[in-house]
Amino acid sequence: MTQSIPDNRATAIGATTVLNWALLAALTQLAGPVPPFLLTALAFGIAFICFAAWLSLRGESLFASFKQPPAIWALGVGGLFGYHALYFIAQQNAPPANAGLISYLWPLLIVIFVALLPGERLRLIHVIGSLLGFSGAALLVGGDVNVGGNTLGYAAAFACAFVWSGYSVLSRATRSVPTAAVGGFCLVTALLAALCHWFFEPTRLPQGLGWLGVLGLGLGPVGSAFFTWDVGVKHGDLRLLGLLAYFTPLLSTVVLILTGYAEATPLLALAAGLITLGMLVGSGRLSGRLFSRSAG
Repeated sequence: MTQSIPDNRATAIGATTVLNWALLAALTQLAGPVPPFLLTALAFGIAFICFAAWLSLRGESLFASFKQPPAIWALGVGGLFGYHALYFIAQQNAPPANAGLISYLWPLLIVIFVALLPGERLRLIHVIGSLLGFSGAALLVGGDVNVGGNTLGYAAAFACAFVWSGYSVLSRATRSVPTAAVGGFCLVTALLAALCHWFFEPTRLPQGLGWLGVLGLGLGPVGSAFFTWDVGVKHGDLRLLGLLAYFTPLLSTVVLILTGYAEATPLLALAAGLITLGMLVGSGRLSGRLFSRSAG
């Protein structure tokens, strides 16, 4: 289904994921104090229901794309469920800002890991751009990592970064797997999260407008975002998508400010500059313009 999508179009589709993920924090705040595994189960359950309805409208079989090798299921479910499970463990067992900073190493790791793929090459501008972008992301997450936190939390945060970057890069090597298979991954992730909630968490359902937050998560950051990201990483410019991912904390902070969950600070302006500079350098656009001017 997605094999015929041109690279530029696939990259654009993948880039919309950044806009989706920018809503994650605000929608999570709107959902309220819902236990993390329960929230994961609800959001991924909604994502699967929407996916099934979309296939039905297109007249396609719901289970046709589910016929994938065990290794593909392990990659898909491990990426979606593994990332969120580790992220929640990190947030619950280490200072949230520090855990967030460590887990947000994944865009940097994507840019570096791409060099391991056949036909790819890591250049100095990619490393410089990644480091600049991560510096900006680190400022937005806030705080320096210290040794005063829980070891389990920090270990989970590091694992979280490796899981998502590894999932994204390995997905690139499985281009023949249809994006529709992500629907099955969402279903299994929802079921696993529900089991974890049953065994490890008290039940606290969303209240009032909180259900809008859960619905928004299922439709966007924890729903359609994974389908658009899958298209992007399989058929688009994965290195550029990794660099664009640095805009996620910036846009997320702007959304939090606009919705009243955070306030603007000079730190935001500095981070925005670093992120933009990192993206321009890492994508080669800035260096190309400089070289063309010097040549003229």
